[in-house]
Amino acid sequence: MSRPVTAILSLVAVTTCSASAQVPDFHVNDRGYFERGGVNVMAFQDIYPDGHQAGVSVIQHAVRLATNGDVRLETTPGQWSAMPRQLDRVVDAESGTISTTLAYPDPSRNRTGFNPIEYPDLAFTYTVTVTAEGDAVRVRVDLEKPLPEDWIGRVGFNMELFPGAFFGHAWYLGGISGIFPMQPNGPSRAGAPGIAQPVALAEPVAMASGPVLSVAPDTDDRRMTIESLRGDIHLVDGRIQHNNGWFVVRTLVPPGADAGAVEWLIRPHAIPGWMYAPVIQVSQVGYHPDQPKVAIIEMDDRDDAAAVAVLERINEAGGLDRILEAETREWGAFLRYRYRTFDFSEVRDSGLYVVTLGDRKSTPFRIDEGVYDRNVWQPTLEYFLPVQMCHMRVEEQYRVWHGACHLDDARLAPADVNHFDGYVQGPELLTSRLPGQAVPGLAVGGWHDAGDDDLRIESQADEVYVLATAFEEFGVDHDETTVDQDRRLVRIHRPDGIPDILQQVEHGVLSILGGYRGLGRLYRGVIVPTLKQYVMLGDVANSTDNLFHDPDLEPGERTATHSAPPDDRWVFTESHPGHEYKGIAALAVAARVLAEYDARLSDECLQAARELWARERDPSRSLDERLVAATELFLTTRDETYRAAILDLREHVLSHVGSTAWALGRALPALEDGDFETAVRSAVATHFSQVTEAQAENPYGV
Repeated sequence: MSRPVTAILSLVAVTTCSASAQVPDFHVNDRGYFERGGVNVMAFQDIYPDGHQAGVSVIQHAVRLATNGDVRLETTPGQWSAMPRQLDRVVDAESGTISTTLAYPDPSRNRTGFNPIEYPDLAFTYTVTVTAEGDAVRVRVDLEKPLPEDWIGRVGFNMELFPGAFFGHAWYLGGISGIFPMQPNGPSRAGAPGIAQPVALAEPVAMASGPVLSVAPDTDDRRMTIESLRGDIHLVDGRIQHNNGWFVVRTLVPPGADAGAVEWLIRPHAIPGWMYAPVIQVSQVGYHPDQPKVAIIEMDDRDDAAAVAVLERINEAGGLDRILEAETREWGAFLRYRYRTFDFSEVRDSGLYVVTLGDRKSTPFRIDEGVYDRNVWQPTLEYFLPVQMCHMRVEEQYRVWHGACHLDDARLAPADVNHFDGYVQGPELLTSRLPGQAVPGLAVGGWHDAGDDDLRIESQADEVYVLATAFEEFGVDHDETTVDQDRRLVRIHRPDGIPDILQQVEHGVLSILGGYRGLGRLYRGVIVPTLKQYVMLGDVANSTDNLFHDPDLEPGERTATHSAPPDDRWVFTESHPGHEYKGIAALAVAARVLAEYDARLSDECLQAARELWARERDPSRSLDERLVAATELFLTTRDETYRAAILDLREHVLSHVGSTAWALGRALPALEDGDFETAVRSAVATHFSQVTEAQAENPYGV
């Protein structure tokens, strides 16, 4: 290490030690994680490595800066990378130690489960022990036995640094200095195929290597050092391989190592006297004059000072008029923070307001009778749903959100395959179509799942149900969008004289009915066949080539209509009463609201709902969903068949009123069964008292 860098790291250490005299040492608190002033270190309390929440994590001055501290088989793991199974976790507050035992592989995810992972032929058990040592925590990895020789140089202890917290900040490692970049930059080198990635990806070249990493020495609130007591630390930019990657700090397990294979000292800087500044939480929507108005004040759990809050009205000249001043009320502790409340329900005058607490101020909010008239639920219809529409080109003035996509939907998935994202095709295809055969009628309608572009039956059905009942209950005639199904064109902020909500209901049932026509049953869902397509960002129109392919072509053959191997999405089938009842309920309510808009489509919805209801199913499964489906069919038809089906579920309704009465309520009077209605209303009253009790368990009343 060069002398200047050594001097700088020594200065960092001196500064930290000086601060440590004023800040208590790390200890294990009553919540089961390490605490030192405004710094916390968690050890294997949350297990969501895909979301960068797992393993050893550092929360420094209320910001999660480092996480996923664990043994990994890749330098920059991604979503489908192998991850361990947690066997046990022991917290010993007296000795200041948290010890966690883990193992590879995880049988619950090895080629099975919701997102199956292909684990390599490698099995080992290890323990990660985190111990409080003054102003640092010691992280030690003990292997049950040394790794096989061919895995040396491939297994290491990783920790990930959140890029957004460090952009523009400095680092030192191994005599090299740098600035954390906003975008991933080279150099990188050609890599080998990964464990779950058949295509070789570029491997990032380490930004630097050495025994001590100084992170953000230029700022007090994010500064920390990580010292490796055995082997070098490598700093790598994980975003080169994965767009959602973080900066990775990694030390490799050395040959022949077992006890103490990796050992780090992590020393996050704690600002003396630092306290989490109160956050004043108010409704982003605003408040109607008649509703309760309570601001929630989130505070450091060490902050027990009573506080006076002030409600001020923002006047047109830019000044503040004091309206109400009162001492806030103590609510108590919840998770990491303590809470106080400020009730200003008595204020009813329209206007713009802020709540202040000392030098802290809330965001502006409105009190007004028209607070729900704009910018509340409307953007869901104006932006979210149009942008999520599959099989359509979506425009907004100068912008194209995405082109007409997935026009080659869809091929029947192969039998007996556990795909990913929860898509499993059983040994039976449950349709007369053949594996790989194009299923007609699916290149229309539907909304992309948020974050990717698959179409799940429960998502489509639930959205149709919500939109259709909203239209029915409230007469929503909001029109800001042009939807042209014939031209596959959507134009945001171009009213076309038709309520948007009806056009969205139509779009949803077109997908549901398309599957029913093409398969003779409801689909489980439609999803891309490869992970490369699944993780693709950008315009979803590029997920496939939008061309139908001839399944009889031999690999490598070409025709005038296409020149690439089939990339069409797969459609899956399933036998799932709950999902089928959701589809029936959606079609039944859609039949009512579409009757005047499109009588032919309305009739087809009702016919399909009736036919699907008539199919035999296990009578003991999915009773909540069966009740909802029977209720909507009864409201649409007043048919005695569905009335009887509702009354047959009498005992289930009364014992599960919290999950059934919301749907049944509208049909109760039409059932003409006074005893049942009385019993339901009594059960609802009892349930509501339980809800009221549950609302008191957190400061938000939810």
